[in-house]
Amino acid sequence: MLRRLLLLCLIPAIAACADGNPGLMNIGRDRARGPDEFGIIPAKPLEVPEDIAALPVPTPGGTNLTDPTPERDVAAALGGDIGALARGSTDGAFVAHATRHGVDSNIRVELAAADLEFRRDNQGRVLERLFDVNVYFRAYEEMALDQHAELARLRRLGIRTSAAPPKPVAE
Repeated sequence: MLRRLLLLCLIPAIAACADGNPGLMNIGRDRARGPDEFGIIPAKPLEVPEDIAALPVPTPGGTNLTDPTPERDVAAALGGDIGALARGSTDGAFVAHATRHGVDSNIRVELAAADLEFRRDNQGRVLERLFDVNVYFRAYEEMALDQHAELARLRRLGIRTSAAPPKPVAE
């Protein structure tokens, strides 16, 4: 009887040690995947034009008047050049600045390997994996930014932080 009980406890423990792609969030790993919050974009409202003949000809695989255009909407809201979006030159200056010291063509492979190694090293203890305990925040705790300390540091340096709350008024 004791052997059977020990064997019954040993099988899940060994299964929890299985080497695979470690998930630190452990949100229902073995169950169906949850919704993709970035996959749902609301469409623009339907409008009936004054002249039905002015509607564009339908193009299979093309765009519709109600298709979301988030880049165009942001550019219009912030007073940007919507014509630059059509020319495809919206990120040219940003890309040029970001790649000024060169580009490593193998960076995605290197980062994926480093991330997999980090997740394997920090995937949690056996019982945490067995019971799907979330270990994500503990694993990345030392990499987290203390926002209040960083805000104080930037203010000491005299750097404007317009998006942060104003300094407290001395009483």
